[in-house]
Amino acid sequence: MAPGPLLLGDYLQAPACPQLAATPYGSLGKTDLAEFLAAWPDLHREALSRIEHRIHPSARVHSTALIGDDVIIGRGAQVWEFTTVRDGSVIGAGASVGFNCEVTHAFIGEGAVLGHRIGINRTLVGSGAHLSANLTVAAISMWSPQMRTPEREIILRTSEGIYRCGTPRFGALIGDGVQTGNNISLGPGLAVGRNCRITSGVTLAGRSIPDHHTVSNPRTTDVNVHRHRR
Repeated sequence: MAPGPLLLGDYLQAPACPQLAATPYGSLGKTDLAEFLAAWPDLHREALSRIEHRIHPSARVHSTALIGDDVIIGRGAQVWEFTTVRDGSVIGAGASVGFNCEVTHAFIGEGAVLGHRIGINRTLVGSGAHLSANLTVAAISMWSPQMRTPEREIILRTSEGIYRCGTPRFGALIGDGVQTGNNISLGPGLAVGRNCRITSGVTLAGRSIPDHHTVSNPRTTDVNVHRHRR
């Protein structure tokens, strides 16, 4: 039996800042992941048409950062040296994107922190999440015949069965409050529940992780998932 909808609201808090709350991003919680991914470009264009400041006057963007013309940066957000943010990305209010990162077609929730040398693509990161240095989220399956023009649909395994993302380009859904170590490779096709922890050195794709769990990799051949104390 096919699983039911994978609601973004089970993972992410919708933006509270007025800059985005009155746009389609303010209704994230009611949307199924696959439906959102299909509509994302149109939703982003609508958001751009509604906001007064694409880059909020209180945001701090380093002079060496490269910011795309269709990027939204929220109140009090920070983008640091030699970082690139592009392709319809959103940096939520109070979020911080560290040194030498590459953020492509991604949603970064309010108060989230991306450490140094992070690369994410086609990914949603929840409010208050903290991703440490040298983390990569891949969005394309290496099993596509041509990775430049991917065809293989991204899927992930949930407790209810196989969830189909409806697109060959999707990295990860990383919930509110998730914390990670460094040197981590995620995706394509991953949903990480709220307040999970992912320890250093983990490689993880194609599955969902429930809220309040820890993912560790004590040996190169083993990945352990267990519930941690709140």
